[in-house]
Amino acid sequence: MSLSPDLDQRIALVTGASRGIGKAVALMLARAGADVAVNYHERAEEARAVVEAIRALGRRAIAIGADVSSAAAVAAMTQAIAEQLGPVDILVNNAGIGLIRSIDALTEAEFDATLAVNLKSVFLCTQAVLPHMRARRWGRIVNISSGAARGGGGIGVHYNASKAGMEGMTRGYAARLAAEGVTVNAVAPSLIETDMMSARRDEYVKRIPLGRMGTAEEVAQAVLMVVGNPYMTGQTVQLNGGTQFI
Repeated sequence: MSLSPDLDQRIALVTGASRGIGKAVALMLARAGADVAVNYHERAEEARAVVEAIRALGRRAIAIGADVSSAAAVAAMTQAIAEQLGPVDILVNNAGIGLIRSIDALTEAEFDATLAVNLKSVFLCTQAVLPHMRARRWGRIVNISSGAARGGGGIGVHYNASKAGMEGMTRGYAARLAAEGVTVNAVAPSLIETDMMSARRDEYVKRIPLGRMGTAEEVAQAVLMVVGNPYMTGQTVQLNGGTQFI
């Protein structure tokens, strides 16, 4: 059995895929043979650049703007993907925000916005793609969580709540869909070299036993591994350079 899945004829949707981890995942899935819908909210030019990179690999791709915390926007997005590429077989819920706030500074509006983008979007996108997956008895859903689901993290309690909820939802969907050929897993990266982390990079590196931050491509490798394993479901794969040991 090949360790690299053959995703030819599969349609993937990666939310928040204009840069960082989402971009790396979209490109990794395309290299494995998938056609990819690149979702973005604000960075249209960057999303189009990702699409061009995917097309250069010989795969079909579209950039599609949508606020994934809106049910109407998600419905319109999945309909457009079905019309232009085909129904979604692989969903990677990557879209998220990480507003750094202390306990005292955090507002109700910021708490609500974080849960809407980081957690509600997982529900909306999953519900939207499930009918096709269940009908074909094949589907892969991967949720991009964080070490903040289990530890204190450096962003805030609102972020902790959103990622812990995502992992709970991962297990809940997995338990209910396993018999229908749909697997649901999470990948939980911590201290990855992205724009979100750049301002405090030197501080973070000191906390990592491996001596460096992870890369978006290493996260994408874990996503591809999960997508390619039909017996793995309801699990969270952690990527953290050994920080769980300290």
